[in-house]
Amino acid sequence: MKRRRLVAPTAVAPEPAPPALSPALRVLIGLAAAVVVLVGMFFAREVIGPLALGAVIVIICHPLRHPLEKRGWPRWAATTAVIVVAYLILAALAAMLIYAGAQFAKLVGDVYSDLQASVRDLTGWLQSVGLGSEVTEATAAILKPANVLSFVSSLSGSVLAVLTAFFFVLAYVIFMAADGSRYARAEASFGPAARPAIARFHTFNAGVRRYYIVNATFGAIVAIVDGLALWALDVPAPIVWAILAFVTNFVPNIGFVLGLLPPAMLAFVVGGWPLMLIVIAIYIVVNVTLQVLVQPKFVSDAVNLSLTLSFFSVIFWTFVIGPLGAILSIPLTLLVRALVLEGDPGARWLRWLSGDADAAVNPA
Repeated sequence: MKRRRLVAPTAVAPEPAPPALSPALRVLIGLAAAVVVLVGMFFAREVIGPLALGAVIVIICHPLRHPLEKRGWPRWAATTAVIVVAYLILAALAAMLIYAGAQFAKLVGDVYSDLQASVRDLTGWLQSVGLGSEVTEATAAILKPANVLSFVSSLSGSVLAVLTAFFFVLAYVIFMAADGSRYARAEASFGPAARPAIARFHTFNAGVRRYYIVNATFGAIVAIVDGLALWALDVPAPIVWAILAFVTNFVPNIGFVLGLLPPAMLAFVVGGWPLMLIVIAIYIVVNVTLQVLVQPKFVSDAVNLSLTLSFFSVIFWTFVIGPLGAILSIPLTLLVRALVLEGDPGARWLRWLSGDADAAVNPA
């Protein structure tokens, strides 16, 4: 009787368990969480805006600490120096805003009657060339003195809100400058494990500093050229418009338009169409050449953000945290990228899409 040979069953590799969440569901959950966070930021914008401004000021001034400590200064003295420099920057910004706002309001009151006459002449000319009443009424509404005064009042209110927020910024600067000295010892406290996170924030801080150095340099050049040109053309208050050109240079892409409209309108009031066209031509030659053609290249190299994302970030962060969002849009976008994308190896494609050229390099 033959024995039946027993054959051991072939081992079958277990199938990998399916992921708990599908990719589409993970994206939806991430978007929902982002909406919750942004809604919270929107309702807390009066706190988050000054907090972000204070952080940016401290980041800009923080490198002052290193040469002082190398010279033997104690940490508390180096921290005090950082706070003093930060306060000087805030005082200079506040002085410029107060001076420009006061002069602008006074100027509108001085040219109120001339503005009314200019609006009547303009609407009459538009009707004479055959344009419809809708175009004439829309143009008159833009230049209507009451609307201009309302704009000045709203602008003054925004400036007052920013200056009120400075109270919180002053406190934030003290606390953040003091913590800055402690954070510098993080790697010594936690060892190599903390090095990747520290490197990401070093990159973020360096990008913020480079961004504001580039913007301040180009803003100063544009402000000087515009101010001298307006002074040569006898446009009233050229210093105010130079300050406006400097401040609006920190608003990516659309800052040029914000800085052009008030002096162009004033030139139309005091000198008619020829002077307004000359002012517009000067701003186009100077500001477009520097701010639109030259500066974006330097900004892109400094922060590695695409032009599309830079433009969108202005609108997005202004909606989320108010007027300060326009000035802080690039640092806030860099912070989101540092927190969300740069720590995830699987997000290299999104980093490259945002403008980070280093993300395309093979990590091997």
